[in-house]
Amino acid sequence: MIIREIQKQDNDQVAAVIRHVLIEHDVPKVGTAYADPQLDAMFETYNNPKSAYFVIENEGKIIGGAGISQLENSDSSVCELQKMYFLPEARGLGLGTQLMEKCLQSAGAFGFSKCYLETMPYMEVAQKLYKKVGFDYLCAPMGNTGHTNCPVWMLKIL
Repeated sequence: MIIREIQKQDNDQVAAVIRHVLIEHDVPKVGTAYADPQLDAMFETYNNPKSAYFVIENEGKIIGGAGISQLENSDSSVCELQKMYFLPEARGLGLGTQLMEKCLQSAGAFGFSKCYLETMPYMEVAQKLYKKVGFDYLCAPMGNTGHTNCPVWMLKIL
């Protein structure tokens, strides 16, 4: 398995992974990443300064991914960990920690001093990982992600 930056030809597979995981967890299709217009054009979305999206590839198949970009409607020092999802075969192997480290290293290199994320309350395994790498819970959302159905907000000082 390799972790690498997204390529244009990965768009369909990445969108399929994200939608699969969201459906698996019965996440609402409105007010979550499922409805994001950029979901079908992830390469283009992250092919910008101070943005990166990484995928986990196993024998030509994308089995997970996560990205970093400036938090929308926030100051330039805050980035957001975005669209971190894994197919079942990628879970429990330590890949989440590796991918998170890659994203946070990129965030630091881009000059961000804080990293924000949003998640669902029942995604407890993900929250455990976020806590492990230093994210703390917030009482209110930051920025304006449009994810009105994601009521768990976390922040890490980089």
